[in-house]
Amino acid sequence: MNNNGTDLPQVNRLLDIMAALRNPDGGCPWDLKQTMESLIPYTIEEAYEVAAAITEGNKDDIRDELGDLMFQVVFYAQLAKEQGDFDFDGIAEAIADKLVRRHPHVFADGAVTDAEDVKRQWEQIKKQERDNKAVDSSVFADIPTNLPAILQAMKIQKRCSAVGFDWDEPEQVLAKIAEETQEVAEELAATPREQEKVQEEIGDLLFATVNLARHCKVNPETALRQANAKFMRRFREVEKLASEQELALDTAGLERLEALWQEAKKILRAPVK
Repeated sequence: MNNNGTDLPQVNRLLDIMAALRNPDGGCPWDLKQTMESLIPYTIEEAYEVAAAITEGNKDDIRDELGDLMFQVVFYAQLAKEQGDFDFDGIAEAIADKLVRRHPHVFADGAVTDAEDVKRQWEQIKKQERDNKAVDSSVFADIPTNLPAILQAMKIQKRCSAVGFDWDEPEQVLAKIAEETQEVAEELAATPREQEKVQEEIGDLLFATVNLARHCKVNPETALRQANAKFMRRFREVEKLASEQELALDTAGLERLEALWQEAKKILRAPVK
């Protein structure tokens, strides 16, 4: 066990490497220059790369990308340790305590019936934790303002659902989406068209769509990533077909491109022989 308080050899090695990189005497100039604020873009990038590796299903890539993300945590821990705030062991202790606290059905005498019951209990415990802090009593307390918009929308909706402000059925959300779609159409038809109002109504439509995903137990970020990947697969097939026909995409025209798109869909749906 080293002075970081862990007894996992590779974790100890990683912590020691990080300390060496940050050593003013012989460390890495780039690592020495970093702050918690400067690391934020890299942390976000690494999290997305983990998601991409998992989606692609390559186990070696998943391991490597998880390692990169773990290194971000180690980096923050080293910076905090240098400032006398906390260290890696403190981070591990805090999350361990939180997990025990939020799983009374495992570590205490709590009782749940299914996964949905666990989620309800989790939200109740989180609400109690926020109330205990007594800084901001709003249901939106501690929702980060710089979260990706889809994730922030999910958190906002979950908080409101926890206090009973929510639709009962997905069909009700579909009706809301139809309403929001009509409002977008009205703004597009307005004369003169006001871009700010169009943007506002499209925002409402996107928010309602996230709500539908939540009610259908679909992660909207995952669903959109899958849709992006599907679109790119199909359009790559369009590019291939156009190339075979010696057709330039930028001069083909929408009608011809639509025909290629439908052909590409059929090709990709066809069973592999």
